Amino acid sequence: MSDLAVETHGLRKRFGRKLAVADLSLSVRQGEVFGFLGPNGAGKTTSLKMLLGLVAPSAGRAALLGAPVGDRRARAGVGFLPEHFRFQDWLTGREILRFHGRLFGLHGRALHARADALLERVRLTEAADRKLREYSKGMLQRVGLALALVNEPRLVFLDEPTSGLDPIGRLLVRDVIRELRERGVTVFLNSHLLGEVEVTCDRVTFIKGGRTLREMTLGEETAGVEVELRVGPLDAETAAGLARFGRLLSPAAGAANESAAALAAGPGATGWHRLKVADDAALPEIARWLVGRGVALHELRTVRRSLEALFLEIMGDDQAPG
Repeated sequence: MSDLAVETHGLRKRFGRKLAVADLSLSVRQGEVFGFLGPNGAGKTTSLKMLLGLVAPSAGRAALLGAPVGDRRARAGVGFLPEHFRFQDWLTGREILRFHGRLFGLHGRALHARADALLERVRLTEAADRKLREYSKGMLQRVGLALALVNEPRLVFLDEPTSGLDPIGRLLVRDVIRELRERGVTVFLNSHLLGEVEVTCDRVTFIKGGRTLREMTLGEETAGVEVELRVGPLDAETAAGLARFGRLLSPAAGAANESAAALAAGPGATGWHRLKVADDAALPEIARWLVGRGVALHELRTVRRSLEALFLEIMGDDQAPG
């Protein structure tokens, strides 16, 4: 049995003259939460449709849960929350869950218990017998999440699952995703809310122009560590000596206001300085070296780049707003 929940190699899709997906190659391990990131028009929606068997690829191959895309037995273990959904709004929340449950072969007490448990999990028990046409956008989003889980899937695709949700609703979705991971369920998450992705996902892939640019584990150190120092006045020799540990950088956008002023004022100023070093092991050495030269070291901290900063860096400067 494969340890990959999703695997693609050179997946490609062309609609007439338009190349929607050029080369999608990725691997998603069983039991992880995987983020699928890219700007508008990057080919994310078409990629999801190919993985779900809704659109046939023009080239390449893909597998879900160890079986070729489209395999009926594998698809029975897949849940899906689309970004744009249309439900039978004349049904109640309870009725639509029972209807979808029957499509997966559930019936009787097991079906009723499953529907009730899901309604409770997404906090819709009190609205369970109201028509969907009376639901707010956030309530519809939550019932859609419940529908994606009705078959107790081993792999769940969530396309913008927090769209239309308030902060409490987003926290609910985050908790559900964490519970799925704890049960060994794989979650494939497409979201524009990079802050949510950052706190939810184990790994992410970046795509642009229908091509996979990079896969990475969130939290991994890439190309060194950035360090911020708040120190007393530095003489010219000490300021130049910091370069022995790494490369001096401009201050971070979110650093204290005195950071920019200190760097602009030169080596004699008190304030923040920023340095890029090879790894964390350099930090104690930097502290000892500064203190040994009689410099007042008020603060030393590592700075982790946000997922948003990484996204902008990987996508490049040519990316127009979506």
